[in-house]
Amino acid sequence: MTSISSIYSSELDRSTNMGNKQIKQHLETAQKTGVLKISLQRLQEFPPQLKNYPNVLKTLDLSENRFETVPDELGRLTMLKHLNLSGNRLSELNEVVGELLKLEVLLLMNNFLTKLPKTLSNCTHLKTVNLSNNQLKVFPSMLCGLKQLDVLDLSRNQITEVPAEVGNLYVTELNLNQNQISALAEEIADCPKLKTLRLEENCLQAIALTPRILKSSKICNLAVDGNLFNSKQFTDLDGYDVYMERYTAVKKKMF
Repeated sequence: MTSISSIYSSELDRSTNMGNKQIKQHLETAQKTGVLKISLQRLQEFPPQLKNYPNVLKTLDLSENRFETVPDELGRLTMLKHLNLSGNRLSELNEVVGELLKLEVLLLMNNFLTKLPKTLSNCTHLKTVNLSNNQLKVFPSMLCGLKQLDVLDLSRNQITEVPAEVGNLYVTELNLNQNQISALAEEIADCPKLKTLRLEENCLQAIALTPRILKSSKICNLAVDGNLFNSKQFTDLDGYDVYMERYTAVKKKMF
């Protein structure tokens, strides 16, 4: 009579073999396409086949697995432009990510990240970075100064303040919704391209939106619902009318 445990064990072996077979097929295809997608495989470790894999990958999708760490071998994939590690169990990001000098898109949402490596500042071709729904408490200043960076999503973290370095952020859109921000450096007004700033559901007082931010910035879409002030306090701020002129001008262009 076959025991339940042996049945379970054989099923597990079969599914593992099927998973390995699928990964092997993906790897073979990726050598031709440069695109490797191994998501939703319940992987806990980096596929060992990648350790000696030819450096041809431009897109690597390892999302929705169970990785807790990123191995040093990732640094070998210097052709990567698109890296998706979202939906894993990462609490830290390996410094070798800073060796991916051609990286343009970095997706890390839905992990447990508490900090980021300073080496990310080496990735000067980054255009989109999504760090939504992690456990970051400090604004990632190493991303300031990256002139190609266009969209930065830091929503649903635990960030408490936006530092003065933010003035060197080149994004057109910055999403800081659902954090714990109570201090906003007015240097954010110096961002050369910032048009959309999302600050909904934080801990800001109305006075955090200084006249310099409202009058001197390029921000034309400012989302601030769910903070420690009401809409009248917002509309009564010094500089609100100047901000609304920018907002209206952009809306007119859209229609």
